[in-house]
Amino acid sequence: MSPQPGILPGIPNHGRFIELRAKAGASLQSLAALTIDETLVVGIGPRLANHPDLHGFKALSGAVNIPSTQADLMLWLRGDDAGNIATRARHLLQSLPDFEVVRAVNGFKFGIDLEIGKDLSGYEDGTENPTDDAALKAAFAPDGSSFLSIQHWEHDLAFFESQPQATQDNTFGRRRQSNEEFESAPISAHVKRTAQESFTPEAFVLRRSMPWSEGGKEGLIFAAFAHSLNPFEALLDRMAGFEDGTLDALFTFTHPVSGANYWCPPIKNGHLILTP
Repeated sequence: MSPQPGILPGIPNHGRFIELRAKAGASLQSLAALTIDETLVVGIGPRLANHPDLHGFKALSGAVNIPSTQADLMLWLRGDDAGNIATRARHLLQSLPDFEVVRAVNGFKFGIDLEIGKDLSGYEDGTENPTDDAALKAAFAPDGSSFLSIQHWEHDLAFFESQPQATQDNTFGRRRQSNEEFESAPISAHVKRTAQESFTPEAFVLRRSMPWSEGGKEGLIFAAFAHSLNPFEALLDRMAGFEDGTLDALFTFTHPVSGANYWCPPIKNGHLILTP
């Protein structure tokens, strides 16, 4: 068994995230026939996966509200040609008649010359991403499976851009021009809230987030992979202020409108191994 090959490569130029609900009587049989390659990542929700370490996304409420919009299946299509992605998405959905789409969002890479890419705020995204062996350790369980957390964040960029440059930099804890982190950033700065090595145990995840812009709205599709759900929940709890009462400054201009967890099974000979 080996990990799904679309998880480890960097951010693609285009992507489509499709979340689906299982119809009554649906089974995983149709998923077994899918061909898994670098252009497709499949995640299965807790209603169907029956994995002991998988549970639905836990909604958070308090100073900020993070909703749970858990679905049963997630397809991430990735590549360089948006037309090819649209065509493959149509064919995939035709092959999965037991499922219906509840959410579909197109993502894109901002900053084609950058390995990581930028958020629409203009700041690079995922600068602390682990690499090489550290990425494998962070993203995958010993059997090659992975856990995916996905949220759609909706930005108010008009408000953010109206703020002084120093306020914008302090929101992230990095200078937009140089991408340099600075020690004097406030404790609410995003880099301070999410310093993955500062958790016990460390909360490293492999981010594969992509900007989106549709229907007059825009934001970031937060998508990240880890060997368990624990790192995601630790990161979100601290961002939401549950750990020490300090909110992540990101919440001054953005908020999540969805939240879901999925198990990404390993593969063998290009097909999913659906039994944990």
